[in-house]
Amino acid sequence: MAASLRKPVFIKVDQLRPGTTGHTLVVKVVSSKMVLRKARPDGQNVRQVRIAECVVGDDTGVIIFTARNEQVDLMKPGVTVNLRNAKIDMFKGSMRLAVDKWGRVEPAADESFTVKEDNNLSAVEYELVNVVDE
Repeated sequence: MAASLRKPVFIKVDQLRPGTTGHTLVVKVVSSKMVLRKARPDGQNVRQVRIAECVVGDDTGVIIFTARNEQVDLMKPGVTVNLRNAKIDMFKGSMRLAVDKWGRVEPAADESFTVKEDNNLSAVEYELVNVVDE
C-alpha cells in the first residue's frame, strides 16, 4: 500500500507561536538583508555560508524569516514563496521563522494579498517562563 501524501494545511502568519514546527505558509517577501556571508572549508572544497534575514508576511502579519544558503536566492522583495515544514526558532526572545533541511522554500504563484506590515510577530518579545507544577 502506497503511503498517501497528506495535503498540506496552510496557516497564516498570525497563527505562529513560539516552539512550534511543521508549518506550511504562503508568504510574500517584504525585504531581505544579508547578515552573514563567509567561506567555510569543507574537506577539499570551500562552501559559501550565507544567511539573510527577510521580512515575510501575508494579510495577517509579518515575521522575520532566516534564509540560509540557496534559500537566500529565492527571497527577493515582492516574490511570493511557499514555506513547507517551517519552524519557529527563538532569537533573543523573539520569534523567527526558518526552514531547515527537512522543509522546502519554493516559488509560489503570485498571490493578490496585501501584506499586513503593522503586525510584526518578531517584534513581540517573549519571556521564557519555567512552569513548576506544585
